[in-house]
Amino acid sequence: MKETKIFEKPESMTDVITHYCPGCTHGVAHRLVAETIDELGIRERTFGVAPVGCSVFIYNYIDVDMYEAAHGRAPAVASAAKRIRPDMVGFTYQGDGDLASIGMAEIVHAANRGENITVIFINNAIYGMTGGQMAPTTLFGQKATTCPLGREASVNGYPIRIAEMLATLASPGYIARVSVSKPKYVLKAKEAIKKAFQTQIDKKGFSLVEVLSTCPTNWGLRPVEATDWLEQHMMPYYPLGEFKLPE
Repeated sequence: MKETKIFEKPESMTDVITHYCPGCTHGVAHRLVAETIDELGIRERTFGVAPVGCSVFIYNYIDVDMYEAAHGRAPAVASAAKRIRPDMVGFTYQGDGDLASIGMAEIVHAANRGENITVIFINNAIYGMTGGQMAPTTLFGQKATTCPLGREASVNGYPIRIAEMLATLASPGYIARVSVSKPKYVLKAKEAIKKAFQTQIDKKGFSLVEVLSTCPTNWGLRPVEATDWLEQHMMPYYPLGEFKLPE
């Protein structure tokens, strides 16, 4: 009987084993980006911008042209490249420490200018690569190395909802928040990422997909416990959905 392959690695993904910790869902998000690039047939005209953070080595895993940006500056680099080569499809892939902290001004102004780029924003509510410090998205009561007793509003301010904030601007074309914690959410995440890239291809402006992701190592949880924690604690504060659609 002839075997039929029904599931395989996207062509846009390399055969390199990733450096991510066991249970980290960065790899799931990588695959969704690669699948989208393949399905839209844009691999030969796509470029990505890698930030500083856990995803710093994304250029090893997705086989498209890549830039390496200084911490938080990926939207600026992508904006410049896209303006020079408007025929290209450009995306950034950024974590919450990179995008929502040192890169906050970059992302707000890129969105406000309506730069025709796509941003994949990974929100795991903590700084991952540098040792588990509090991020702008760290939840109330959540412990981190820089808030060992848990985040308090009176001391640390409120966790920032990036998707909702950017959706208040006039210029963005598509803003959504998804999760990759369970298969049923992964399917919705794929739809949103594909919509975001299509928004750019259709020249309808800035697009961003916020992806709720796990960090078992810095959360101090086993992988399965981490996905449950995401659903129990992150989703109520960071609700899933589409916050802005292309006109």
